[in-house]
Amino acid sequence: MTAILDLHGVSKDYRGLRPLRIERLSVAGGERVVLLGFDQASAEVFTNLVTGATLPDAGRVHVFGRPTSAIVDSADWLATVDRFGIVTDRAVLLESLTVIQNLAMPFTLEIDPPPDHVRAQAEGLAREVGLPEDLWATPVVGLDAAGHARVRLGRALALNPAVLVLEHVNATLNAAEAGLLADALRTSAARRGAAVVAATADEAFARAIGGRVLRWEPATGRLTEHRRWFKRHEDTHSL
Repeated sequence: MTAILDLHGVSKDYRGLRPLRIERLSVAGGERVVLLGFDQASAEVFTNLVTGATLPDAGRVHVFGRPTSAIVDSADWLATVDRFGIVTDRAVLLESLTVIQNLAMPFTLEIDPPPDHVRAQAEGLAREVGLPEDLWATPVVGLDAAGHARVRLGRALALNPAVLVLEHVNATLNAAEAGLLADALRTSAARRGAAVVAATADEAFARAIGGRVLRWEPATGRLTEHRRWFKRHEDTHSL
């Protein structure tokens, strides 16, 4: 299957303890890949690299079959970025506006109130990410951390991206909330045929997303498949 993201021999200095290094990462269309080991700073650098917002100091980054170094101008870059949905706490929400107004913003700046066809799109996103109807008219400032995460996911899905990139989206959620968010993410990505690349420190959340779980070694940039080995009680026998 053709890779829509392909990184090889990448190194990027971002004034951390060491440069961000990625030995090799290839993600196919529709695939789910979870990266364990990235902290929030390195996850941000990774997002900037794969979206072409910054170029590597060494190595190559290919997205959708072309190197990010081939992006020629701001219009070309914006067309590339529009194919990504980025779910991160860095994504600014307008806290004084309602859930529906925030979800309408990817489609129009005419949000007070949004046109009927835009409102219908925003309501569809709210349903898709599991925001109950009684919250739709609530200003975002009144939502809890799980509600904020779902609004950000809805915003990221709005333009039907080819790839969803997540930066520690479960960091402020409890285990139950994180599991429900992973369910919504997995369902939406599968329905839309979108790939998922998620950075997290939580193995349970990684398993809930599914797909390949890769452990990142910062010193080498190597990504290795992460498996949890355990013995089931019924498989353990005493002599």
